[in-house]
Amino acid sequence: MVWVELCILLACILIGARLGGIALGTVAGIGLVIYVFLFRLPPGGPPQIVIGMIIAVITALAAMQAAGGLDYLVGIGDKIMRKNPRYITFVAPVVTYLLVLLSGTTHVIYALLPVIAEVSRKAGIRPERPISISVIAGFQGVIASPISAATVAMIGVLASREVSLPRLLAVTIPSTFLAVLVGAMSVAWRGKNLDEDLEYQHRLATGELKPPQPLPTLKAADLFNARGSTILFLMGIGLVVLIGMFPTLRPVYQTIENGVVDSDQVSMGMAIMIVMIAIAGLIMIIFKASPEATLKGSIMTSGMVAMISILGVSWLGSSFFEANRTFIVSGIAGLIEHYPWAFAAGLFLLSTLLFSAAATVTILMPVGLALGLQPSHLIAFYPAANSVFFLPTYGTLLAAVSFDQTGTTKIGKYLFNHSFMLPGLVTVISAIIFSLLLNAIIS
Repeated sequence: MVWVELCILLACILIGARLGGIALGTVAGIGLVIYVFLFRLPPGGPPQIVIGMIIAVITALAAMQAAGGLDYLVGIGDKIMRKNPRYITFVAPVVTYLLVLLSGTTHVIYALLPVIAEVSRKAGIRPERPISISVIAGFQGVIASPISAATVAMIGVLASREVSLPRLLAVTIPSTFLAVLVGAMSVAWRGKNLDEDLEYQHRLATGELKPPQPLPTLKAADLFNARGSTILFLMGIGLVVLIGMFPTLRPVYQTIENGVVDSDQVSMGMAIMIVMIAIAGLIMIIFKASPEATLKGSIMTSGMVAMISILGVSWLGSSFFEANRTFIVSGIAGLIEHYPWAFAAGLFLLSTLLFSAAATVTILMPVGLALGLQPSHLIAFYPAANSVFFLPTYGTLLAAVSFDQTGTTKIGKYLFNHSFMLPGLVTVISAIIFSLLLNAIIS
């Protein structure tokens, strides 16, 4: 029976991923109906704390976007890249990585891609080089960001093992950053230069090239709100990290149940929710972020997609795992015990199917804990959870191809031989290796 249940789980994931958007979560609801009402499996449950944290963080991000903060961050990245055109293959992924690290979302890359393409073209550098690694850098920036949905999910899973946010960031930030640099080296001399590229020369001759769209210009009043909202949002991130570093900052409160007085401490997940939802409120009051614009922005839209996807898929996975816990653990415990890297391969493959690092973490990381993997191993394998580049169907990959008007960034004839495969594999493998080394040093 377990294989039938597994087929239903995989079918829901594949159909939902194929339909895209919130279908990943809603199609999982069909699987839940089959599991619970037909097969009589335990219903499991959605990760309530994780979803709550994502709601709070996304709301703060969306408020910052409504106040112009996201455009302000992108504008800073634009200026940095234009000052260093000859080194664009290394500067572009670093700028992308840092912006995603600070914002917690890869959405900033949509505004950066035209800039990267234009700067590299004017410098005579093959745009495929900086564009391909910048897309990959965005994915690893999500892994390193303290407020991304994936990291929030990771902290939620590892909270039972008392793994703090600073402990996680101490490994993920340096390992992913160094991996991005290694990934940049892997494509720094890739392909022909533009003056030798036949496709580019043909597009020039026929007039196919179109000028990139300029970034929006912020007026004085708008600039004040944009800059202020960005600073306030970054202060919120700093406060979250500080609370994680010093648990005593989380208040202790008393509860009374059946006449018995007990004390408890505010959890890290609850602290993140309180801080970030307050930051969103302050941005709206002080820097005039419109509640309507906050709801209609791309950040809120993508956040809703992430929440619905995680709600459905993680709930379905939870039901399957709870019903077959003994079979799953006993069946693959030996393999994981002798070959722990097999778990990293599982994260890689599942993220390729789900197109979501947060959903991948929510589904597989609890399985890793149940199998007896050490938290240090789970942290080291975490970069593999954002391998959505493997199939060239993800939004940022397709956008990157379309923004490169020179035609050097491509999806290959055989699907897998696309521009992002080499830097993606090199970066993920390097990040895992660096994470393992850092864990050994920290431990």
